[in-house]
Amino acid sequence: MSLRWKIAALAAATACLVAAAVGVLVHLWTARDIRQRAEAQAFNTVYAAMGVYRRTGALTDGAHLDPTDLPSALRHLADGDRHTAYDGRVEGNLGPSIWAAQRVGGPGSRALAVRVNMSSELHTLRRLDATMAVASLIALAAATPLAVYGAGLLGRRLRRVSETAGRISAGDLDARSGPTKGGDEVADIAATVDLMADSLGRRLRSERQFTADVAHELRTPVGGLLAAVDLLPPGETEDLLRARVRDLRGLVEDLLEISRLDAGAEQPVRAHVPLGAVVSEAVARTGFDAEVTVASAASTVETDPRRLERIVSNLVVNAHRHGAAPVQVTVEGRTVVVRDRGPGFPPDLLRGGPRRFHTGAKERGSGHGLGLTIALGQARLLGAELHLTNAPDGGAVATLRLPH
Repeated sequence: MSLRWKIAALAAATACLVAAAVGVLVHLWTARDIRQRAEAQAFNTVYAAMGVYRRTGALTDGAHLDPTDLPSALRHLADGDRHTAYDGRVEGNLGPSIWAAQRVGGPGSRALAVRVNMSSELHTLRRLDATMAVASLIALAAATPLAVYGAGLLGRRLRRVSETAGRISAGDLDARSGPTKGGDEVADIAATVDLMADSLGRRLRSERQFTADVAHELRTPVGGLLAAVDLLPPGETEDLLRARVRDLRGLVEDLLEISRLDAGAEQPVRAHVPLGAVVSEAVARTGFDAEVTVASAASTVETDPRRLERIVSNLVVNAHRHGAAPVQVTVEGRTVVVRDRGPGFPPDLLRGGPRRFHTGAKERGSGHGLGLTIALGQARLLGAELHLTNAPDGGAVATLRLPH
């Protein structure tokens, strides 16, 4: 059940409880008032009847001496005072009554009694109860739609904050919930989410700027190292040093590429190219063995061939570096699938996506964690979708779907 209907149900239940409580209180108060007025009427009536009887010896209308249906509590009065008693019997048209009685003489003498019937008043009470019940139902029928509407407004505001938080979690740090109206808790939550996004955005921009500055500053000394290596005499030391410097230069170029992607400074240069041919050439340039299968359904696509080659080569290199042979590359339609037979992608990478300088599980080998990050960034730039999954029978599967 959604929050909207929970709030509506709670409001309806509260309205029912309030209506029931008010109805019970009104019923009890009215019933007590009816009985008190009946007692007062009976008291006054027996007082007047007693005065007439003592002066004239005659009984007024409604007065009786020791009536047969007199309640037992009033039959043998111990004093000469007036007393009342409730009689809940229903006889014919007579309903519950209040009796009042007073002894006419000394001890053992007869009692003069009058009876005040409450049938009409109790009938009015029942009509009042029915009116209260109908009014409660009408109030409930009116309150429930209002509660649903109000809960819907609250639910939409909370849903907006939730969607904003989801977009921020997905990487859209420009998402905001504001401007928010009112000063309630939902507005406070929305403002807090926006402040969190501002703080994360500032930190991420600072991190990206730091990465770009470091990569830019390293580019010149790395170029100098390459030039210095060329001056070394041929030998094992020169080969080892040259390989390490080239690795360092590759890392710096990867950092610069990520920085440009983060800054949005990259723009694709699109052209109509045969997808199968571009993928085959990209795999060949990696220098790794991979089985390339181009289906007859492979089509010509409009994309940036250089960036497409970069994505495919990074996926193939990642499969060899962190997976295991054989590596298979399949091209069908506008889709490219790269699969290896290694341990597969670690769960945290599948949940949160690739992260720079993080390769995941130890069994996936060493590396800088930039290959998949660059591939994902280039895919977004091309408007393509890159999905990372694990095959049921083992191995990592990277699926690239180019847009139409």
